Amino acid sequence: MNYADIKRIDVANGPGIRVSLFVSGCNHHCKGCFNPETWDFAYGKLFTEKEMDEIIEELRPSHIKGFSLLGGEPFEYVNQQGVLPLLRRIKEEFPDKDVWCYTGFLFDKDIKEKMMVKWPETREMIKYIDILVDGKFVEELKDLKLRFRGSSNQRIIDVKKSLENNEVVLWDQPLSIE
Repeated sequence: MNYADIKRIDVANGPGIRVSLFVSGCNHHCKGCFNPETWDFAYGKLFTEKEMDEIIEELRPSHIKGFSLLGGEPFEYVNQQGVLPLLRRIKEEFPDKDVWCYTGFLFDKDIKEKMMVKWPETREMIKYIDILVDGKFVEELKDLKLRFRGSSNQRIIDVKKSLENNEVVLWDQPLSIE
């Protein structure tokens, strides 16, 4: 798996100060995407044990609230295989830090009904994600007042509660800036 960037201090992709990994490779090709260079699976650099160790070290300070996984598309199968060992380590070493993931896939229709049935990596990966921002970016629905998402069709999902209740449960925080 390749990655486009590691942000050591990110305040845009989830609450608090976070560490973020932007993976390379996405087949959604959303019109108006803020990161179109990451559509190419070969873009950026190879994600290795070295980068994984760097992310773990960046997460150590107590002021870091959590980790955000973006792209590209983290749920492309090749990227799932690449990020799964990292997510395991994060939850093992930092069980109190939250993990946010951004995907163009829909949690209920694509991830739960298809990917989790087809791939064991998806079933394990979803266990480590606390909040999932799902849905493709739709330029016509872009709204700069929305928190942590780009268009109004995208949902901010509490993954643990959604799995427990077997239905989509939205994150219960203010979702727009007035």
